[in-house]
Amino acid sequence: MPYSELMVAPMRQDLVRMGFKELRTADDVEGLLESSGTILVAVNSVCGCSAGGMRPGMALALRNSAAKPQILATVFAGQDLEATEKARGYFVGYPPSSPSVALLKDGQLIYMMERHQIEGHSPQEIAEAFKAAFEEHCS
Repeated sequence: MPYSELMVAPMRQDLVRMGFKELRTADDVEGLLESSGTILVAVNSVCGCSAGGMRPGMALALRNSAAKPQILATVFAGQDLEATEKARGYFVGYPPSSPSVALLKDGQLIYMMERHQIEGHSPQEIAEAFKAAFEEHCS
């Protein structure tokens, strides 16, 4: 059962303020993730490792990276069920994980950070991993 929208709205806004486009329906996902170029998709969640690691790490990476994905997008696990399921369909070879972040290029997955790579890591460590991925794939 999804959480109250009043509860998750601030968690959604953390990424929206950074420039992420919310994908709330399966059609939103399909239309965007099949675009050309580099697309970063954050699977947001209410868990502590999303709040304490993924979102702050993403903010640091985007603030401190010269190379960045062309499009930033987000789905919210446990809230926007169809959108999240559709997005995960693009993450071939990876089981569902939230939070997680995927980098796609021309609709193909090229980098994935799963929950086990977020949980227990500092925002700085997460940011460094993303900065390296951005430099490799978004330059």
